Amino acid sequence: MNIEHQDGKRALPRVAIIGGGVTGLTAAYNLTRSAGQERYAVTIFENAPALGGLAAGFRGRPAWEWPLEHFYHHLFLSDRAMLELLDEIGFRHALKSYRPNTAIHAQGKNYTLDSVSRVLGFPLIPFVDRVRMGMVIAYLRYHPARPWRRFDKIGADAWLRRWMGRKAYEAAWEFQLQGKFGDAYQEVNLAWFWARVFARTPKLAYFDGGFQAFVDHLAQRVRRQGVEIFTNCAVEAIRPQVDGGYAVVVDGEARRFDQVLSTVSPDAMQRLAPDLPAAYLGQLARLKSMGAVVLTVALDRKLTEDMYWISLPKREGIPFLALVEHTNMIDPSHYAGDHLLYLGDYLPSDHRYFDFSTEELLDEFAPHLVKFNPSFRREWVTGAWVHKAKYAQPVPPIGYLEMIPALRTPLPGLYFASMSQVYPWDRGTNYAVELGRKVAGMIGAQE
Repeated sequence: MNIEHQDGKRALPRVAIIGGGVTGLTAAYNLTRSAGQERYAVTIFENAPALGGLAAGFRGRPAWEWPLEHFYHHLFLSDRAMLELLDEIGFRHALKSYRPNTAIHAQGKNYTLDSVSRVLGFPLIPFVDRVRMGMVIAYLRYHPARPWRRFDKIGADAWLRRWMGRKAYEAAWEFQLQGKFGDAYQEVNLAWFWARVFARTPKLAYFDGGFQAFVDHLAQRVRRQGVEIFTNCAVEAIRPQVDGGYAVVVDGEARRFDQVLSTVSPDAMQRLAPDLPAAYLGQLARLKSMGAVVLTVALDRKLTEDMYWISLPKREGIPFLALVEHTNMIDPSHYAGDHLLYLGDYLPSDHRYFDFSTEELLDEFAPHLVKFNPSFRREWVTGAWVHKAKYAQPVPPIGYLEMIPALRTPLPGLYFASMSQVYPWDRGTNYAVELGRKVAGMIGAQE
């Protein structure tokens, strides 16, 4: 266990944060920033060797200047919670904006649909249906109110099929829901779809130094504010104490805290806190999610000329959902000249790909790269790395609003904050920041 100590005042209320991802780090920042003086003695326990959660990076080669995220990451210029935090911690300068090319792949070609004119020029559906699709997207994006609570009661698949028209929906959108949610895609509600259309922008943003640079900067800030951080540290249980507070069992040792914030998956929360009331445990158990398997591939040259993101229908016979050519947005010089691709998919946690080695997954995926460049040869591949997460994408069904567990659990002083609770927004670092601030405010209100 790697331990980093900061002297704290024992008279301060003690808060344990389980998970050193962006939610946990943001909560720690908020809990210890008031008036330049610590309000809480905060300790973060992170199971992984590094902080950052799904935003953590790795160096595939020693020569890389920047680490690369395990799972593809970027921000949108509409991500206000993140922008506000960056201003507070003095890291806004590291965020650079980009307008990369994105497309969907259909019938062997790439089609960009990031503007009204391009939607109207999409040749695979009749013109009338293109107009209908454009009108539906405009209605969702520019709705005068935020109708997501009403949309929570409506299925996205049925609604979009009706109002866009079958041909437009099936050509441009159905496969994206199928790829994201698998067999559960028809259960997904319209509020989730609305949030994606409403909140996202064609312009993206990325940190100089990658997301790990942001995580490291935020971690350094919270350490200066007195937060104690433990990495490579497995929390085994959260036990309420008769005289108040909690015992957090870490590597077989119990440590006492007044309050606890857990940012783990719903499944892990059930295991860590079995003393939660049955109704709350039942809520956790009913939450569905998809895992993610992402193969990062290094090539000695570009695969595509200028495409950053290509969404891929499974009906095209391609075994991954997205091809993200990271170095068509970020200069490959930061990665020792490697041209880097992400080949990713959302999958049920029992899918066979979770058992595949890097080489096995490369054998499965690489033959399909010729569909994006007929000249591609396996000899172009100079490296490959696979990363897997069993909890990566919550599934929000119809009526999800009433299913979400409260951030403040029924046990006083115990909080639970996960990406399943950022609804209606999709998971992402911006909403992790927003969630961390929100739950920190709840903890502060308990004083």
